[in-house]
Amino acid sequence: MATGQLFSRSTQALFYNYKQLPIQRMLDFDFLCGRETPSVAGIINPGAEGFQKLFFGQEEIAIPVHSAIEAACATHPTADVFINFASYRSAAASSMAALKQPTIRVVAIIAEGVPESDTKQLIAYAKANNKVVIGPATVGGIQAGAFKIGDTAGTIDNIIQCKLYRPGSVGFVSKSGGMSNELYNTIARVTDGLYEGIAIGGDVFPGSTLSDHVLRFNNIPQVKMMVVLGELGGRDEYSLVEALKQGKINKPVVAWVSGTCARLFKSEVQFGHAGAKSGGEMESAQAKNEALREAGAIVPTSFEAFEGAIKETFEKLVEQGKTTPVKEIQPPQIPEDLNVAIKSGKVRAPTHIISTISDDRGEEPCYAGVPMSSIVEQGYGVGDVISLLWFKRSLPRYCTQFIEICIMLCADHGPCVSGAHNTIVTARAGKDLVSSLVSGLLTIGPRFGGAIDDAARYFKDAYDKGLSPYEFVESMKKKGIRVPGIGHRIKRGDNRDKRVELLQLYGRTNFPSVKYMEYAVEVETYTLSKANNLVLNVDGAIGSLFLDLLAGSGMFSKPEIDEIVEIGYLNGLFVLARSIGLIGHTFDQKRLKQPLYRHPWEDVLYTK
Repeated sequence: MATGQLFSRSTQALFYNYKQLPIQRMLDFDFLCGRETPSVAGIINPGAEGFQKLFFGQEEIAIPVHSAIEAACATHPTADVFINFASYRSAAASSMAALKQPTIRVVAIIAEGVPESDTKQLIAYAKANNKVVIGPATVGGIQAGAFKIGDTAGTIDNIIQCKLYRPGSVGFVSKSGGMSNELYNTIARVTDGLYEGIAIGGDVFPGSTLSDHVLRFNNIPQVKMMVVLGELGGRDEYSLVEALKQGKINKPVVAWVSGTCARLFKSEVQFGHAGAKSGGEMESAQAKNEALREAGAIVPTSFEAFEGAIKETFEKLVEQGKTTPVKEIQPPQIPEDLNVAIKSGKVRAPTHIISTISDDRGEEPCYAGVPMSSIVEQGYGVGDVISLLWFKRSLPRYCTQFIEICIMLCADHGPCVSGAHNTIVTARAGKDLVSSLVSGLLTIGPRFGGAIDDAARYFKDAYDKGLSPYEFVESMKKKGIRVPGIGHRIKRGDNRDKRVELLQLYGRTNFPSVKYMEYAVEVETYTLSKANNLVLNVDGAIGSLFLDLLAGSGMFSKPEIDEIVEIGYLNGLFVLARSIGLIGHTFDQKRLKQPLYRHPWEDVLYTK
């Protein structure tokens, strides 16, 4: 066991099992104390490596994350405190691994319920190697103005109220972490404050004892008096009694053992901590308080009188000239976290992204305000989901069914089109699904897929202006622009595209109006008079019918229709549909185990 000071303003720790809040509280305490370097040197999170962003005052810092204790200790040789936030299942093993590192001097075990046999092994190893174990079942400890472990002393507001941002003259040790916070407050009220405080933990076998720390405090010049809070159960306090009797302690010790009410119960009672269990007479709070009083400790008559005893003892030290009260200082202001400040209404922070189509903050995700459970329970289809996410409204069933038909008809067009070809070549090169899919999607544009958007734009513009098919086609010809949606490499006037016929039949049967589609048919009649292959193709059929969907459903204003056409919703429909086919081609090539594709020489014209 160490004989003097455990911590200083330069002490650094390794934090095991990442917990954001206690680490941030340590860093906020560092800033409050005016430390130049953060007290957390590194984080150990098994299975993870990299960096974790946290705040040191107003500055955002990156703390290294290591996957193993050994690696962390090797990287941060000056970090000699190990703060273990592992669960009770793994706390013993990780603590022993830390104790075996030559750089680690103090191990704090936060978990409670660590098996007693494991704790005994840790204690034995620590004593044999002159190391200190604080805990198990502890919040840790604090040296005022220098270093604190995890959540010790609670919030920043409590730390400021207890004046822990600067050192006082009192050394404090307790079994209870919760009661430590109470006593820090008491000590700040009636003395010049705490110098160091330790909660040894409430388990039956703590890694260090009350007397261990009192003897340590006795050797620290800045500590002028000690305050001890024990509890019934166990015999730890008797080691302090012996130390007092043997004259090993020459500074005032104000002590109280809580649990005097245990005698009111007829049977054995456990009070919270595993170690706070009323046993024989010697383990009673009354017996311990009497033994401490007889050994020379200042023991009040009740817990209510504890504060008065601490105050009186400190004032006597001042009167005797044995201590000069520490001068008060003004601690710096800890910057408030943005999310906390926003919730409290102190600041307004601009957002960086706007979303009007979905929200996953509640109990379940919503699409355009419709809960996911409703989408499933009401039997919504893909077309319904598209209407919610793309158009932010529920379209009539004939509209959503039309969207689904378009997706089915456009899902694939064989392996020879540019998108499928690129996907196949990429898949055969051994690339993954996403790479293969993207390589095909990147070919979608004015010559592949984009004609649906253009067909809708040009047909709408011509119809809305009242142009006859002749005027429309001839004006396009003068501009040197081919009419989008008209023309096919294979299909002819006497060999129509079956997909176009299906779409037209669906529109005429289900849509309230098909004025744009009928206009496209009139344009086709005129273009067929020029050439037999200038038929209305599937791009033109989808583009014109999509205009009829928007105009005929009565759910879109004219500015909305213009915006939808301009933004490129139809291109999105083609991208969504063709992704199905491109994914299929990727799986097809992988399943067939096709080798790397190489274009045949005979299919290339080599020329100078």
